[in-house]
Amino acid sequence: MNFSKIKLIILDNDGVLTDGKIIYDNNELESKNYNAKDGLGIKLLQFSGIELAIITGRSSRILEKRCKDLQIKLLFQGVRNKLRKTSELLEELNLKWENVAYMGDDWNDMPVMEKCNISATPSDAFDDIQNKVDLVMKRKGGEGAVREFIELILKKQGKYEESLQKLLNRLRS
Repeated sequence: MNFSKIKLIILDNDGVLTDGKIIYDNNELESKNYNAKDGLGIKLLQFSGIELAIITGRSSRILEKRCKDLQIKLLFQGVRNKLRKTSELLEELNLKWENVAYMGDDWNDMPVMEKCNISATPSDAFDDIQNKVDLVMKRKGGEGAVREFIELILKKQGKYEESLQKLLNRLRS
């Protein structure tokens, strides 16, 4: 693990940005819960110079709306092979695997987590996943794990205070 080399954070959606529950009502409308604390952590990251991408196997208009609200431009949905998509993204951004920190919560994330510099999972991921990653967050998916991961990386890179001041200045204007 080398925090100083991180230039891209990649997140899974279900179980990372959300609690993993996929709720359908009688009209087959889907709903998900996102945490505002994670959202503010993502806004903080946007002042650091570190890119953020979301790569998920499912497709959801709800996630599109969340990404639009948070101004996340690198969203890839319906991805069957996250390793291939990440490789393509790295080539597009002119980055290397050592530049990637990835947070996932299940086996479909493991091929990327095995290859990237820093891998993490929320505290409610299954034990087998927790045993294979570099970091297990204290918080659960959809309950602040993303913010915890972002803040840890920013603090390790010495970018936290500066990014926080920039965010606060934006919120004051």
